[in-house]
Amino acid sequence: MNRIFITGSTQGLGLAAARTLMDERHEVVLHARSEESAAVLAPFAARAAGIVIGDLSSAEETRSVAQQVNNIGPMYAVIHNAGIFGESRRESTPEGHALSLAVNTLAPYMLTALIERPRRLVYLSSSMHRGADGSLRDMNWIERCWDRERAYSESKLYVTALALAVARRWPDVLSNAVDPGWVPTRMGGLSAPDDLVMGHRTQTWLAMSGDAAATVSGGYWYHRTRQMPASETLDAAFQDRLIDRLSELAGVSLF
Repeated sequence: MNRIFITGSTQGLGLAAARTLMDERHEVVLHARSEESAAVLAPFAARAAGIVIGDLSSAEETRSVAQQVNNIGPMYAVIHNAGIFGESRRESTPEGHALSLAVNTLAPYMLTALIERPRRLVYLSSSMHRGADGSLRDMNWIERCWDRERAYSESKLYVTALALAVARRWPDVLSNAVDPGWVPTRMGGLSAPDDLVMGHRTQTWLAMSGDAAATVSGGYWYHRTRQMPASETLDAAFQDRLIDRLSELAGVSLF
């Protein structure tokens, strides 16, 4: 058995991935934003390797999540599943960051830097990342007029580039990004057309499978098929500029 940590595992894709891995007898560490939201995990508590609590919109609580995970022990894999589509107007975190940037990009960045290095990393992206502005200008939406779809797209561009930067800089770790599709979760809506099962099966496959196709790094995946991400995410210079900027915003160094 291998131990795996999944962020945002109280519902949707995160919970589906957790249940699949627990059914396969892996040790799964679950994550909830608060004690209140953790209550839904009660039916799975006996099977889980642990439950960590922390709001990933807060840098302080994100640091706490990393410490709680490290206290449990080394992880074989981490799935950075937690995410939000975006607020109708710009909302600030305690540190003053745009909420979508904090949860979708800064939290995975910080957890990557602060959790003891696993063997595999999986980051949830979105096909919407291809419509993002790759300039890295005003990442926090302080100067621009708020656009939640664009903010979400940019946050997913950044996390995709993060996954590929880690793959390039940490050759001993398998790091990949996954587009789960537009699936019928609370965020995607009940009318979403994509397959919920395939939406989470790609993550679990990349995190734990011994298949030769899954034991690769630096890929962008959709339903177990490797695809071409936005060109910026493949650009080493863009990756490095992004990592430098995230280091400034988060106050944590990754490399």
